[in-house]
Amino acid sequence: MKKTILALSLFALVQGKVNAQTATTWNGKSCAVVLTYDDGLNVDLTNAIPALDSAGLKGTFYISDYANQLNKQIAGWRKAAAKGHELANHTIWHACEGGRPGREFVKGDYDLRYYTVRRATDEARGMNNILKAIDGKDKRTFAFPCGDTKIHDTVYIEGLKDDFVAARGVHGDMPTIDKANLYDLPCYMINGQSGAEMITLVKQAMQTHTLLVFLFHGVGGEHGLNVSLPAHRQLLQFLKANQKQIWVAPMLDVAEYIKTHQSKKSS
Repeated sequence: MKKTILALSLFALVQGKVNAQTATTWNGKSCAVVLTYDDGLNVDLTNAIPALDSAGLKGTFYISDYANQLNKQIAGWRKAAAKGHELANHTIWHACEGGRPGREFVKGDYDLRYYTVRRATDEARGMNNILKAIDGKDKRTFAFPCGDTKIHDTVYIEGLKDDFVAARGVHGDMPTIDKANLYDLPCYMINGQSGAEMITLVKQAMQTHTLLVFLFHGVGGEHGLNVSLPAHRQLLQFLKANQKQIWVAPMLDVAEYIKTHQSKKSS
């Protein structure tokens, strides 16, 4: 009986230390939240970035040029990068795997079923060069278009790990810092959720001391996957009001922090 009590006491002590570490693991905060915006839409520049700037928060923008509008946006993206927002890689043409329900928008020339691994990796590296011409930076994170991680049976990010600090997928999860897979980071895709619903996710991350990544497309329009401006604003206001507990940072900063933490633990 005494051995059992002692074992339980030791477990409680160790668990208490683990909890104490976890509660401040994220750069001294309870959790980490990353705000990501996909596709390089015009509303990123007209709606999302002004909202972020007004709240003093930084976002990550996964840019692609499938709509052939990047040329007109370059000045805006350059200003955004100068303010501390991350310009990140979503490939040049946003190729996805077609041939199944819900993927009717995928065109034959940009269907991953007809890509080679070389074509996919070359396109990702080409987008890195374009982004460097805009912001002058070398370090970058990546987001899989449509969450498709493979070319046929090959996980193509394996050939790009020297080019990217991390890559974001699309599956919903909130990992601890030890369990985060840097080359398939999870996220929660937002489409019509209210501000209160998004804040509930943040509170869950705060309670579990985990990483929460939001994935936005349209912010006040321009995309079929959309969040309203009031809901987006409500989320940002909550994050700003709770910055003492929540680390809100671009994906690159959070990924580098995770990488350092995991390297120290494994050494």
